[in-house]
This record gives sequence, structure tokens and C-alpha cells, in this order.
Amino acid sequence: MSPHSDPAAAAPGASLSAARRSRELAEAAGGAVADVLVVGLGATGAGAALDAAARGLRVVAVDAHDLAFGTSRWSSKLIHGGLRYLASAQFDVAHESAVERGVLMERTAPHLVHAQPFVLPLTPLVSRGQAALAWAGLRAGDTLRLAARTARATLPAPRRLSAVEARHLAPALSAERLRGGLLSWDGRLTDDARLVTALARTAAARGARILTRTRVLALTAAGARIRDELTGEEGEIRARAVINASGVWAGGLVDGIRVRPSRGTHLVLRADRLGPLPAGLHVPVPGETNRFVLVLPQGDGRVYVGLTDEPVAGEIPDVPEVPETDIGFLLDVLGSVLDAPVQRGDVVGAFAGLRPLLDTSGPAGGTRTADISRRHAVLTSPDGVVTVVGGKLTTYRRMAEDAVDAALAARRLAAGPSPTATLPLVGAADPATLAALRAPRRLVRRYGTEAAAVHALAAADPHLGEPVLPGHPVTGAELWWAVRHEGALDEADLLDRRTRVGLVPEDRAAALESARAALGEAAVR
Repeated sequence: MSPHSDPAAAAPGASLSAARRSRELAEAAGGAVADVLVVGLGATGAGAALDAAARGLRVVAVDAHDLAFGTSRWSSKLIHGGLRYLASAQFDVAHESAVERGVLMERTAPHLVHAQPFVLPLTPLVSRGQAALAWAGLRAGDTLRLAARTARATLPAPRRLSAVEARHLAPALSAERLRGGLLSWDGRLTDDARLVTALARTAAARGARILTRTRVLALTAAGARIRDELTGEEGEIRARAVINASGVWAGGLVDGIRVRPSRGTHLVLRADRLGPLPAGLHVPVPGETNRFVLVLPQGDGRVYVGLTDEPVAGEIPDVPEVPETDIGFLLDVLGSVLDAPVQRGDVVGAFAGLRPLLDTSGPAGGTRTADISRRHAVLTSPDGVVTVVGGKLTTYRRMAEDAVDAALAARRLAAGPSPTATLPLVGAADPATLAALRAPRRLVRRYGTEAAAVHALAAADPHLGEPVLPGHPVTGAELWWAVRHEGALDEADLLDRRTRVGLVPEDRAAALESARAALGEAAVR
């Protein structure tokens, strides 16, 4: 698996590799003081690294694991417009979400975020009063779109559906007593981990040092004691300002930070189990007025079904386990609208993420995590370390901007305002440019303007154009690209984050040899 040449079409300065990591880690641990040290390379941390670098600051960003190792790879892959927050009168959060959705869809990442249609089926479990309330909510959501100045061409208007139309968009729905549906649109990420990768690479192109497998052992306002997880060597990174963006692990680095993790579980089904799904589904949770189970077709032969919202107590694991109770809950709700209920044996994979919700409850912690606000908070410790927690994937950019502003203020550093609301990420371009690219549409939705370079790898060596396992679209060229340009260091990076092959254990095992081959070939070139 060795192409004769690696087409030089990666964004200038944006290529992350094992060699670059080693070089920049040595420089960061033994060199000059950085302006900003960011701890955590999920969406918020990578966003903060980009924000600071885009202001002209010298940035080092570290993570004990990989890009998007934690919460940022376990989301529903949705860029929400904030409709849920209107129902709980969180108007500021709703508006902020709608604004940030528009930023991603129209300016910074139009290759990664697209309009996704959803059908809310009107079954006997949804009373006419509930249907009227849901319709009013969808209309309010469209008003949010207008207030955020997102074009109608980007997000179409909601509308009512007849029973025939609803089943045309979702044939798996039971026709019995189905009286129609409500069609709405929201933002949809091709892949949340790819968004984080794009953020990190865009930051790297602006000079940020992006250091994965670099664990923080101790953190102060003057920097961090770190350990290279690949070699075991320890060192120190000095910085004028420090941002703790480590999500659910934030309290382990800075005293006084209280986070209440909430577990969100998704199931993975084979797409043929539900048949054609031109639209996703919003399935109302019985007994709840504003909770839904989502059915999310992925376009890669899989469908995700999620999600739960359950509190998590005790030690926080690196990779959360999925309890059978979550699986049973999701299957029960999904089965309430299907012609043929999904069985436990149809579940080929499952994943759970932990939302880093800010704990504002009393000592008893009696508030349900489903009811805790998704507002983010930026907290500055007595010695000047800035921690950003709460929020959600959609608003990562605003969270990052606020964190950098606070860090600059805390340490009295000078820099201009954030430019990230108009700064395109690696691969971004206007719709006409993306449409004209000579590459498969699936690659364009994952790599944007770099899709032609990924596609050219397969043309240079046809073996790279072969799928890494039967029935799945990911090719060897994508694994090669991930090693050479996206900082993948091992098989897990390739299969679990740069691609999502690993979400199905059976598929992961089948693709493991291809991942090892990609790593081996890159090491000798």
C-alpha cells in the first residue's frame, strides 16, 4: 500500500504527522514561553487553539490522548439551532446556538455541515395538543433561523406532512393510525471528530503546536508539567496564559471546578434494517414534553439511534460503557413508531459520550441532568487558570472565543478580537467550488477542497482505492491521508476517530490489518 507520490494538495502548514509532533513537543518543552497553553483537544480546546493562533498568539495545545478522544466524538453529529432551549425559556442559549449553526453552515465549515431533514411522526402516542405544540416549536425554530440571519436556501422551512408523505420520507414507519408528520430541518455534521481534526489543522496552519499523547501532570497559571505518553519522558511547558478545556476531566486539573457528567448513548444499526431513510426521525419520548429519540442515517451503511440523558457518578472513564438499560430504553422508544420493531440482536454497535455540564445544583445534586442548562461557563481560578465547561458542540466556537478573551484578561495580555466567525476551516469553500471538485461527493463532504487530493491517492495506486472492508465506503487512501496529514499515530486513531469504522466491533476487526499497513507504509517513507 505505497503510492508512488503523495499529491501535495494538503492545506499549507496544516499537515499533522508523527514527525511534526515529535519536533514541536521538543520545542515546546525546551523552548520559549508560549503565549497560550490549551489543555484538551476536543472541539472547544481545538477551537481555543485556533482562536488564539488566529489572533497572532504563540499557542501550544496538548491532549493526553488523541484529537476528539473524549466527548467530541460521541455526539449525535448535529449542529442544533437551539429549538430545545426555547421550550425551557433559555432564549439566549437558543439564539446563540442558531447563530453558531449559521456560522458553520455558511462560512467556516460548509463542507462538513449540511441541512438534515427530520420527520416527527404523528402517531396515537402524540395527541393533537402535543402536535400543535410541536408545530409551534418548529415555527419558532424557523424564527430563530431568521433572527440568526441564516439563509432560507441553507435551511428550508418546516411544513406539515400527510401520512403518505411521512412514509415516503421514512418507509419504516408503521402506517397503522399514522395521521401525518411534521418536517423540519437542522444542521448535520458529516462527522464530529472530523470537525475537531479540521480545527486542529487550521490552528496548526496558523502556527499552533498541536501535541497529542501529551499528558498534563500538574497545571498552574504559568504552564504545565507534562509527560510524553509515547516515550514516558517528562518536561515542562511554560505559558503566559493557560486554558483548561479538558471537558468532564476539568475538575481533575483545577480545584473548585464541579462538573456533573451526563451520559448520552447511541445505538448503531445496519442501514438495511430500517430500509431507505431519506430523512431522519424525531421520535417523541412517551411522558416527556420536550425529549426525542433521534434516528440519524449516516450514508455509510449505518444508522445511529440516540440519545439518552443520564447522570454519571464516580470516577470518569476514558471511554464510557453503554449499559443495557440505555439500549433497552432507545429500542423501546424507537419501536413505538416502527412497522417492525428493532430487536436487541439488530444492534451492531453502541457508543456513549459524557457531556461536561456545569454543576450548579446544591450539595444533594437533585436536578436531573436532562434539566441542567447547556449554557457554558468560563471560570478563572485564583491564580489565573481559565477553565471552560458546559455548553455543547454547536457553540464550541463561542466557548473558545470567550475562554481566550478571559485568559487574555486574567493575564493582562494584548491581542485583537477573535476572527473565527469568518475564518474558514481547512477544506472549506463556497458551495459552487465544492460542487465543481473532481472527487466523489462522499469525499467532498469529509475533506472539502482536499477531497481531490485524497481521490488522487487512489488514482496513483489503485490498491488505495479499495474499501478497507467489504460493504463500507472508507478506502485505504483515507487511512494513508490520516497518517500523513491528520496526525493519526496508531490503529485506534485511524479506525475510531479519523474514520468511524470502529463503531462496529466486527468491522473494526476486519479493517485492522489495513490500518496497520497504512501506519507501516507511512513510517518507511
